[in-house]
Amino acid sequence: QVQLAEAGGGLVQAGASLKLSCVASGGTFGNLRMGWFRQAPGKEREFVAAISWSGSSLDYADSVKGRFTISRDNRKNTVYLEMNSLKPEDAAVYYCAAATVDYWADYVTNIESDFTSWGQGTQVTVSA
Repeated sequence: QVQLAEAGGGLVQAGASLKLSCVASGGTFGNLRMGWFRQAPGKEREFVAAISWSGSSLDYADSVKGRFTISRDNRKNTVYLEMNSLKPEDAAVYYCAAATVDYWADYVTNIESDFTSWGQGTQVTVSA
């Protein structure tokens, strides 16, 4: 079973930047498709970004395109979410997610049920 641990959340002002990280353990990171989701109070969890096992395929929610960047370092078993130009509506608990895939499945998905392992989440608060 893959364990995921997020870090990097915090309180920032609108327009600022944050970089989240997620370290995976208990599996082969190079076989993991990774994703970031978020959940704001009173709202359902939503897709933010995803990256294929090789890093060659990326996907973003329309609301974060051009502001957020997902990346991975397979040597460090870590996936990152760099968030720039943060807005108050970006405030949420951010979750890292993973799915074990075959080597030929080097593509991304934005479907929550496609991910089988989840972190505990890290809080991002953006003040206006």
